[in-house]
Amino acid sequence: MPTRTATAEWKGEIRGGSGSMKMASGAYEGPYSFESRFKEGTGTNPEELIGAAHAGCYSMALAGELAGRHIKPESITTEAKVDVDKAEGGFAITKIDLITRVVAPGADEATFQEAAQAAKEGCPVSKALAGVGTINLDASLQS
Repeated sequence: MPTRTATAEWKGEIRGGSGSMKMASGAYEGPYSFESRFKEGTGTNPEELIGAAHAGCYSMALAGELAGRHIKPESITTEAKVDVDKAEGGFAITKIDLITRVVAPGADEATFQEAAQAAKEGCPVSKALAGVGTINLDASLQS
């Protein structure tokens, strides 16, 4: 399996400084700052990128779990909401909400929910984020 690479550079102090993050693949490169991370400033932040990674990984894991149950989804859309809060010793990611909507004609609810939960537990990014206090899952079939 390949090793994936991303880099970040920060210049200056935490509040007045700025940085940039980029993926070695070239798929993304952009700025981040104190404002974009802890307020509503322009740019991205590490938590947003973690959310994108988690949503992408979970969606693929769910496709795999559904395939193992002979269900062929037409689409899987997942949103990850990542909460970062002040905690003892600094800041921490305290909660992630995964909200996924799936179109899979013929799938029954019980089998779908079993696959959704298995995907949450088996997704490599979910495993990497095991230290997060709570990872909630709201999975529903759409028609």
